[in-house]
Amino acid sequence: MANLNCKVAGIESINPFWLASAPPTDKYINVVRAFEAGWAGVVWKTLGEDPPVINMASRYGVHKNGNQHIVGINNIELISDRPLQINLDEIRRVRKEWPDRVIIGSMMAVIEEKAWKELAIAIAEAGVQGLELNLGCPHGMCERGMGSAIGQVPEMVEKVTRWVKEVVDIPVFTKLTPNITNILWSAEAAQLGGADAVSLINTVNSIVSVDLDQMAPTPVVDGKGTHGGYCGTAVKPIALNMVAEISRNQPTKDLQISAIGGIETWRDAAEFIALGADGLQVCTAAMLYGFRIVDDMIAGLSDWMDEKGYASIDDFRGMAVGNTVDWNELNINYDTKAFIDPESCIECGRCHIACEDTSHQAIKFDVSKEGKRTFTVIDDECVGCNLCAHICPVPDCIEMCPVDNGLPHMTWPEHPLNPMNEQ
Repeated sequence: MANLNCKVAGIESINPFWLASAPPTDKYINVVRAFEAGWAGVVWKTLGEDPPVINMASRYGVHKNGNQHIVGINNIELISDRPLQINLDEIRRVRKEWPDRVIIGSMMAVIEEKAWKELAIAIAEAGVQGLELNLGCPHGMCERGMGSAIGQVPEMVEKVTRWVKEVVDIPVFTKLTPNITNILWSAEAAQLGGADAVSLINTVNSIVSVDLDQMAPTPVVDGKGTHGGYCGTAVKPIALNMVAEISRNQPTKDLQISAIGGIETWRDAAEFIALGADGLQVCTAAMLYGFRIVDDMIAGLSDWMDEKGYASIDDFRGMAVGNTVDWNELNINYDTKAFIDPESCIECGRCHIACEDTSHQAIKFDVSKEGKRTFTVIDDECVGCNLCAHICPVPDCIEMCPVDNGLPHMTWPEHPLNPMNEQ
């Protein structure tokens, strides 16, 4: 069986699956249940120096797909509203009872050196194996000069990271906000400040829906609503891109990454690792399906690794990074054509409608005397966009087949139609 042991910022972990800082890691009982279920670690819900934190009711808005499955949650919850000392006492207790598991202490403070250093020392003395600096929360706390109010300013990211590194001798994870134009600015700043790793992404600033009866964003609190932090499977593409950007950026390519954002299955986990993640954090999936979801993640990842011949996570970590390039580095002469398998086609016509109305009119259909519809691709019109293959409800009914057009490998900078080549 594949070995799922890993090391994140020098911290040994029995598997790559940690619970992210959130309601599931808010107290002793939650964390113990998580460890009993098989999670390797938790990032304790963000702690502050006993600020007057009062949470709202309600706290969550959701975004659903057409099948009414939740694909994203918007939350307006703040950091821990429990006294700091109670949290620290519970951390000590769990560390004693579960010595083989990881506890990272998430923390947040105003942009004052003394506040960050004193809080970091207090949490470190509780026995955590690392600290995570929450510089990403996009609601509530940022209005107090914390969270993303710091994380959106690279100079502050560097400064806060350095402050904490000066007073603790355990690994420091700087948690990055996705609500920034270029994730590399904050990643490089964290590295300059001495971060042992970065955690990303934090939640995406959002309004998920509007209650059209109350005419207010959801969740509605006494007739009003606000923006919140968006998480869940819907943010996975954003997170994958930002992890990849850090992994393939020369200055940050060796920076350790604790990846967060829409991880719900073993396949999600494998994709993040393939793009350079050293460890993984999960929140929304646990909130929707419970702690036992980690069983499927562990079993699925292990089975896939066995099938592929990967003995350890290190065997495939970062393997997709080299194939993640800028658009200008893609082969512009590569060509594919769609092929529709008439045997598995259910004659729904979705491919034809999509191509006819919104693409290249490359799919025709004929109707037999018996009323059977046969859909065929017009190769001369097909540009290989693969929209038809994506929307087809039948797996593998439409295949994108590479075409040997006799043209050499060529990138856009090399193409004769590129105006830059005229100079």
